[in-house]
Amino acid sequence: MHPQPVVPEPPEDPTGPSEAAARAGTAEGRAEPSNWGELPEAVRERIAELAAAAIAKLPAADVPRQLRPVAKFAPAKRAKLGGTALLAGLGDSAQFRTAVIEWLREHRTDALDPNAADSVAGAAAAVLLGESGAAGRVRLVAENAELNALRAERDAALARNQRLEAELELLRTELAAAKDAADNARGEREGEVDKLLRRLREQGVQLRQAKDAAEAAQAAAARGGEAWAEEIATLNAQLERERQRVANERLRAERAVSEAEIARQSAREAREADEVRLALLVDTIEGAVTGLRRELALTDRGGARPADMVRGASAGDGQGGKIADVSTLDRYLALPNVHLIVDGYNVTKTGYPELALADQRDRLVHQLQALAARTSAEVTVVFDGAGVLSVPASVPRGVRVLFSDRGVLADDVIRRLVAGEPSGRPLVVATSDKAVADSVRSGGAHPTPSAVLVTSLSRV
Repeated sequence: MHPQPVVPEPPEDPTGPSEAAARAGTAEGRAEPSNWGELPEAVRERIAELAAAAIAKLPAADVPRQLRPVAKFAPAKRAKLGGTALLAGLGDSAQFRTAVIEWLREHRTDALDPNAADSVAGAAAAVLLGESGAAGRVRLVAENAELNALRAERDAALARNQRLEAELELLRTELAAAKDAADNARGEREGEVDKLLRRLREQGVQLRQAKDAAEAAQAAAARGGEAWAEEIATLNAQLERERQRVANERLRAERAVSEAEIARQSAREAREADEVRLALLVDTIEGAVTGLRRELALTDRGGARPADMVRGASAGDGQGGKIADVSTLDRYLALPNVHLIVDGYNVTKTGYPELALADQRDRLVHQLQALAARTSAEVTVVFDGAGVLSVPASVPRGVRVLFSDRGVLADDVIRRLVAGEPSGRPLVVATSDKAVADSVRSGGAHPTPSAVLVTSLSRV
């Protein structure tokens, strides 16, 4: 209700009391209501409705001057717009109140029944009639209204509790699923570690066997050298003896020299054969070591070389190039193991800003699902978490949806995603934020404007 200004009641007509004044005189013995402004809202509305119905039918002399404009209101608006003024008039003018009561007795006899089944109607009738039990009836209405308000609060609290219990059960289910996924991942990692340990032990056994073979070959070579040295010493002794007898037995000496030459040739051939066997054994050991390095991934892939130490020159900065059109974006998304990172609200406010934020998020996620299914790319979309009252309970297939924590910007989450990827992996970041695009480009990613991604998504 809109309160109406209260105008002081004009003085009575000096020509004599009107018929309404006479009826007011007959009601002088009634008890006045305590305070019309403190009545419960339901009782006030009921009295205002009855007064509004009566005021349009009363003679102008029975209607206070300040209420005469209210009588001209449309019936549907009279009680709503003039309710406060009507209550004030009923409280201030006994003549007006008596006129309303008399009209109600003639046209609305049910409205003046203090014992009506409806407690609000009974309290309004008791107040209008000024009965002594009106205060109790009003108090009963107020207590009923308060009780209804408490019941409504209780029902709201029960509904809120049920909703919270449902959300808690959902969170428990998600936690159990996450725990199972973590256990499965841990089991897979432990299996891979066990497999690598077994392979390492096998390679260690092969390495020890190769070392033992090398030591055996070295020992054999040493033994062959000692035997050769002993044999040469023996031959030299024989040659010395033969020389002492050269004068007398020249022919025999020449025969002995020939035998010594033959023996020396045999020793040389034996030594060369041992050296060949040793070289073959060393080649075998080198092959085994090379295979072991290759199996353990110990080959030199990034070690420093002399050319890396040259001063006055440096390698490129590794910055990613900008993707400026849809065809280039399609080529990048076709790369193996590509990761597309999307600045969520930056893209949605470029493509469909007229939608509500929740609808923007849903539409973008559904379009990205179709894109991921078409390109097999890993897709991550990041939204600012500030102001988000609820997040989707189900995880969309093929799309990772992230919300930044309180106090953290989605731009910083995107930068951390780029920094966390291994060097060399193709990364595409969809954003029109120049600061974000520059920072991810320096990290090796390829930025593309939001409009390019929106165009690509519209074709999915």
